[in-house]
Amino acid sequence: MVTLTSLWLPIVLSAVFVFIVSSVIHMFLKYHKADFKKLPDEDGVRNAVGNFDIPEGNYIVPCPGPDESMSDKAFQEKVKSGPVFYLTVISNDMSMGSNLIQWFVYCLVVGIFSAYIGVNAVGADGDYLDVFRFVGCAAFMGYALALVQNSIWSAKNWGATLRSVFDGLIYALVTAGTFGWLWP
Repeated sequence: MVTLTSLWLPIVLSAVFVFIVSSVIHMFLKYHKADFKKLPDEDGVRNAVGNFDIPEGNYIVPCPGPDESMSDKAFQEKVKSGPVFYLTVISNDMSMGSNLIQWFVYCLVVGIFSAYIGVNAVGADGDYLDVFRFVGCAAFMGYALALVQNSIWSAKNWGATLRSVFDGLIYALVTAGTFGWLWP
C-alpha cells in the first residue's frame, strides 16, 4: 500500500524541480515580458495616485458603495463616463525572498494534493504512465486552472493568463515525471 507519507521525497523534489523550472522561465525565457503594459504617463499617474496614500489591497473604480448596487443609475453613469479599472496596491518594500518562500510552499501544497490523488487513483501497483496521468492532471489543476478566472472576472489580459497556464502545464509535467520516477 502506498501512503501519503511514503511520497515525501517526490513531493519535496517535485517542488524543488518546479521552483527551478519556474526560475528559469522567469529569468531567462522572456515570454512573460508582455504580461504588463507601461502606462502612457507613468510618472503622472504615480504622482496622482501616490498623493492618496492608498493602503495595500485590490480596488475597482468605480466601486458601488455598501448601499449602492451595480444597477444604480449613479453607478452606471460613473461606468459610462469612465475610466473603469482594477488597481492592486502593493508595498513598496516588497521582498522577493518572501515571495519565493511562498511560491515554494505553494509548490509543496500542490505536490501534497497531487500525491493524495495519485495514492487514491493509482495505488501500489500503478505503473509510471498511470502515476504520470493522475498526478499530472492534479498538478495541472493546482498550477493552472484557477488562473483563467482572472481573465474572466478581473479583466486580466488573456495572453498573460494563457502564458501562465502554459507554465502550469510545464510545472504539472515536471511534477508528474517526478512522481512517476519515484513512485514506491
